[in-house]
Amino acid sequence: MSSLPVSEPNVTAEAVRKPSASPQYEAYLRTQKRNQRAIRLARLAVFAVLLALWELAAERRWVDPMLTSQPTRLMSSFQELAFEGSLFHHTWVTSLETLIGIAVSMVLGLAIAVVFWWSTFASKVLEPYVVVLNALPKVALGPIFYIWLGDRFSVYGMAIAISIIVTIMMIESGFKEISRTKLKLMESLGASRYQMLRMVLLPASVPNVIATLKVNVGLTLVGVVMGEFLSSKAGLGYLIIYGGQVFQMDLVMVSIMMLALLSVLLYGIVTVAGHYALKKNHFET
Repeated sequence: MSSLPVSEPNVTAEAVRKPSASPQYEAYLRTQKRNQRAIRLARLAVFAVLLALWELAAERRWVDPMLTSQPTRLMSSFQELAFEGSLFHHTWVTSLETLIGIAVSMVLGLAIAVVFWWSTFASKVLEPYVVVLNALPKVALGPIFYIWLGDRFSVYGMAIAISIIVTIMMIESGFKEISRTKLKLMESLGASRYQMLRMVLLPASVPNVIATLKVNVGLTLVGVVMGEFLSSKAGLGYLIIYGGQVFQMDLVMVSIMMLALLSVLLYGIVTVAGHYALKKNHFET
C-alpha cells in the first residue's frame, strides 16, 4: 500500500461561491425597488397636495380658518407649544398610558386565553360573557371607571377594557387553529398540559400574538384618548377637549397630528419587534 500522502482537493473561494442570480431575477429585483420608491414618492406627493389644498382653501376663504385652521398656523402653534414644553409633556402622558394599557391587556388577555384553552369547562361558561362585553359600547363604562378608579386610573381602565376582549378572542382563536395533530402527538408521548403549552402552543402562537399586539396599538390608544376625554387632566385627549372648549382649533389639530405620529411610531416599534421575534422563532428568514 502506498505511503504517499493523499493530496487534498484544492477548494478555492470561487468554487464555494454561491451561484449568482440570473439576469431576469436581477431585473425583477430592480423593478421591485423602483416600484417601492414610486410608492413612497406617491405617498409623499399625496400628503403634500392635501396640505397645499388645505392651505389654499384657508387662504382663499373657501373654508373658515377659524373652524379648520391651516398648516402654517399649525406650525406656529406646534413651535409655541414645543417651546413651552407642554406639548411634549401631554404626549408623554398619553404615550405612557398607552404602553401600560397595551402591556396589561396583552398579559391579562393571554392569561385568560390560556385558561380557556386549558379548561373546556371554563371556556364554555365564560365565553358568552366575553361576547357580550365585546359588543358592549365601552364608552358607556367611562362614568363607572371614573367613580371606581378616580380621574387618573380610569384612563387605564378604559384602555384595558377596549383592548383586552379583542386580545382574548384573537389569541384564543389562534390557539384553536394550531394543528391538533401536534398536540395529540405530544399527548401520546405522555406530555402534560403544561408541556404542550410551553413547547407547542405558545411558540406556534407567536405570529398570532404579534398580530394581536398590532391591533391593540390602535385600540389601546383609542381607549386612552376616550378616557382622557372623560376625566383626565393631562394628555393629548385632554388637550383636544380643552382646545374645543376654548375654540382653539390650532391646539386641537396639533394634538390630533401628535396622536397620528404617536400611533405610527408605536406601530413601527411593534412591527420591528415582531419581525425580530418571528425570525428568532424561525417563522421567517
